[in-house]
Amino acid sequence: MQTTVKYAIIDASFIKGAIFLELQKIQDKDLLWKLFKSTFIISAFTIGGGFVIIPLLKAKFVDEYQWMDDKEALNLVAIAQSAPGVVAANAAISLGYRLAGIKGTLVALGATILPPLITLSIISYAYDAFANNQYIQLLLKGMQCGATAIIINVALDLLKKEWKKKLALPLLIIVGTFVANYFFHVNLMYAVIVDAIIGFFLLRDKKYA
Repeated sequence: MQTTVKYAIIDASFIKGAIFLELQKIQDKDLLWKLFKSTFIISAFTIGGGFVIIPLLKAKFVDEYQWMDDKEALNLVAIAQSAPGVVAANAAISLGYRLAGIKGTLVALGATILPPLITLSIISYAYDAFANNQYIQLLLKGMQCGATAIIINVALDLLKKEWKKKLALPLLIIVGTFVANYFFHVNLMYAVIVDAIIGFFLLRDKKYA
């Protein structure tokens, strides 16, 4: 009798474990599908340079899905900006790994690369028609204006959040970086490295967290 009960308990535990693993697989697949779909759509509508993808990723993964907070998103952006390579691809790699490890990295990177790969493959077959088409040029100009507005909106939103904290040093870093890049044409890469050094030595206090 005791042996039967023992086996019944083992079987029940095994079934629970199997159900849990299946549910985990379903959740993982759902996450990966969401990650692929979202990143693919964002990449497909990113016009105006790699930096445009960053506010779009924030709007989707921070504001809508709430998979991370603003601070973590900014950290990922800083890594993507500072690392060698294309900003959009770097951001996708960081984001994918943060959400689902190596699988997430491959999914996010693939979803980011596919839209431009498909688009450029099509355009390459009819380059002259696209390059000299007045209507396509007007469409691209309009989309670039929209992309600029998105970047400005996100930048102002982040600036407001820092302003509300009423901490002078982070605001000085923001203003200093902008002035160095815009007025003195300092390479953004060098500016980010200097910001990182300043942060390492001067932003250790918990109030800056």
